[in-house]
Amino acid sequence: QVDLVESGGGSVQTGESLILSCEASGLTDSTYCIGWFRQAPGKERDGVASIDKYGRTRFADSVKTRCSIYKDSAKNTFYLHLGVLRHEDTAMYICAAAHSCDYWASLTPTAYNYWGQGTQVTVSS
Repeated sequence: QVDLVESGGGSVQTGESLILSCEASGLTDSTYCIGWFRQAPGKERDGVASIDKYGRTRFADSVKTRCSIYKDSAKNTFYLHLGVLRHEDTAMYICAAAHSCDYWASLTPTAYNYWGQGTQVTVSS
């Protein structure tokens, strides 16, 4: 069982940046992926970024020039840094974990087994 707890969301203004945290418990040394997804009201859940056990990352086209994902292995915590925030970045941001990782599917919700509760990000001008 993997438990995921997100934090760091809030209300920000356009152009600002935000760092979201995902604390994971229950991950083992087996291959895994951690993904960040977002979902706005009435819209589908979209992949934002992913990172695997070896540090390989993927980003959605909509954020790849202003986003980074990284991990602190000692704390079992994964971070999503999103910069130059836009109104369309407003969504619930949700962390997910998968015990096995297909790099090319790592931005797809169906690739993941475990989900956090999410943290809300609201961007206003």
